[in-house]
Amino acid sequence: MMGKGSVNHNTRAFSAKNVDKERSQNNVEFCHSDIKEVYHTLFDEALERYNAKQKRSDRKIDDYYEKIRRGKQEKLFYEVIFQIGNKDNMNVQSNEGQLSKEILCEFMEQFQKRNPNLFVFSSHLHMDEQTPHIHIDFVPFIRNSKRGLDTRVSLKGALAEQGFKGGTRGMTEWNEWIEAEKQELSKVMGRYGVQWKQLGTHNKHLSVLDFEKQERQKEVAGLEQTISGSKEELASILHQQISAGRETEQIRKEGEAIRQEVSELSATNHLLKEQTVTLAEDKEKLLSENEKLEKQQKKLQQEIDKMVQSKEVMERNIYVYDEDVKWQLPEPGTLMSAKAYRDKKAVPLVEKLKEVVKSLTIKCVQLTERGKKLTAKVDGQKKQISRLTDKVMEQSSTIDRLQEKAADLGRLERYLGREQVQSIVEQSKALEQAERASKRLKRTFEMSR
Repeated sequence: MMGKGSVNHNTRAFSAKNVDKERSQNNVEFCHSDIKEVYHTLFDEALERYNAKQKRSDRKIDDYYEKIRRGKQEKLFYEVIFQIGNKDNMNVQSNEGQLSKEILCEFMEQFQKRNPNLFVFSSHLHMDEQTPHIHIDFVPFIRNSKRGLDTRVSLKGALAEQGFKGGTRGMTEWNEWIEAEKQELSKVMGRYGVQWKQLGTHNKHLSVLDFEKQERQKEVAGLEQTISGSKEELASILHQQISAGRETEQIRKEGEAIRQEVSELSATNHLLKEQTVTLAEDKEKLLSENEKLEKQQKKLQQEIDKMVQSKEVMERNIYVYDEDVKWQLPEPGTLMSAKAYRDKKAVPLVEKLKEVVKSLTIKCVQLTERGKKLTAKVDGQKKQISRLTDKVMEQSSTIDRLQEKAADLGRLERYLGREQVQSIVEQSKALEQAERASKRLKRTFEMSR
């Protein structure tokens, strides 16, 4: 089974209710090292290489042990417990119990060799409880890591490097490894003539052990709380105080940054109001110009319509010259001489036509000049329309920017509260008034010198 791990319990720094202290002398300690020293041994060189690569001081790691202890991704160490049989068939005070002790000792001899990525720093065989069992505490680690320290803590990675890949929910790397270790234990048992009788009740036994271990953990937790003056607790308290100081300083800096941002937003708000007033004036002016332009366009269209009507009238008058009898040269009478025909018929008609031609010529010249003026006026109106269109687009863009700034101001009011923002704005106005008054006094003083 996998345990939470309590080194003090394993070393019998204190004893639970189910421990027979008279038999504790029969326990076996395979190894026991301080876990902090183990971390220094395993990771100090990798930590030095990692910190040397960091350009930012806030990314450096001062103490890898503390980083793992406070973190949530990995545990400081892991514990696994192996036991053969139960209190009925492998009782610690029976011959079978002594046989179980020998098997577990031989099993432990090759454990570290089989598991090069699991650094065993504490391992104890308990003979002072109902059934012999062994606690193995280890730190899993990997080398040549591509992220973080190149040598770092990783249970999943350590088991993967030993060939346990997992892949399914029911058969993880841990389950594969546990099954392999049970097979190794079964081989040792076989050499002592003990057969692994698989009754399908393994989970039931585990639940009983879990309950017993849970009760022991409660006792351990109660005893640990009564221990005062512990160096680890003192170090933890000091570390928390340092962290609290850093957090306080960070909060102070963040508060200063917020105040600076509020000041900038207050100035922006003042500018927004001024721009809004200017924009309203520009908008009214633009509407007035647009109205004038529309009137000019209507007037221009009326003049164009008059020209078209004049053209149509002229065209109708031209047809009169072709068809009306009074504009036709009559046939000469039977007894009329050529001279008389010329003087009485041809010459008057020609004179009349000359007058008409002169009048038409004058009208054509006048219409041509007028057409040129209207064309120039149309071109001017088009340019003015283009300029006003550009101005409208520019104003629309300005309105969009102002609306975005107004939205930002709304967000600020929702974040800080309308009253606080208004208070900041009023303070900003008061400062600006004071500055203007100071400038006026300065100018008055300079003029009086």
